[in-house]
Amino acid sequence: MSKYETPKVNVPGGAVKAIALIIVALIIIGVIASAAVTIVDAGHRGVLLHWNAVDLTIAPLNEGLHFVVPFADSVVQMEVRTLKIIKATSSASKDLQSVSTEVTVNYHPSYESIHILYKEVGLDYENRIIQPAIEEVVKQVTANYNAEELITKRPLVKSDIEVEITKRLHEFDIQTDVVSITDFQFSSLFAQAIESKVEAEQKAFKAENDLKRIQVEALQSEAIAQGVAKANIAQAEGEALAIRIINNALSTNPYYLEWLKIQAWDGVLPLVVGQDGTPFIQIPTESSNRR
Repeated sequence: MSKYETPKVNVPGGAVKAIALIIVALIIIGVIASAAVTIVDAGHRGVLLHWNAVDLTIAPLNEGLHFVVPFADSVVQMEVRTLKIIKATSSASKDLQSVSTEVTVNYHPSYESIHILYKEVGLDYENRIIQPAIEEVVKQVTANYNAEELITKRPLVKSDIEVEITKRLHEFDIQTDVVSITDFQFSSLFAQAIESKVEAEQKAFKAENDLKRIQVEALQSEAIAQGVAKANIAQAEGEALAIRIINNALSTNPYYLEWLKIQAWDGVLPLVVGQDGTPFIQIPTESSNRR
């Protein structure tokens, strides 16, 4: 044998078979072990299937690691977090106005009975159950109100829709968290009518305020006029009283008029006096007193 040749090693045939069997056994054990273990993700529940049939005797599996029967059992994961659906629905109001309503529903499947939901409906329960329920409830509720009431009584409309949706979804073990009416849309003609009505109400309100303002101003003017009239009456009564006092003074004292002239005289004598002119002021004398 040349020094460059690799020496042959004789391995017994039984040893090779034993190694092969060990490798195969490890592979089989690994496959069985992986099939016997399942992990349920966070925010989910596991529905246990035994030979592809839902096992209702076992509660839904919680999050985490679980052991199952290899090849016979399997687990379907269903999300139980709060989910959201936005549904737009066309309907008619009580007064036959077209209404487009957009409703948002936050919901989650019941933790304890999600395996029943899977058995009866499947994974596509949103399209099969929730959307038709929302559409039917919205049409039913909006038909109980006229178009204007859908706006003015929106909280009541929302409450009716929420109660009915909750009731219908509860039949399938689906819990509602929040139901919201995110939008109401009406026909263009009705929108114009509403706008005209609002504008008319605003004008009426302005006219009413103007009328109140005019009434207040009229009352103020009347009060001012009454005050002026009372002042004029008081002034006239004062002047009449003064005249009576003067008349009484003149009747009892003929020189009272001369005294008034002296009170009114500025001390300047007339520049021209006629030949028979009467003096401006008559000064009483002793001879006149004797008379």
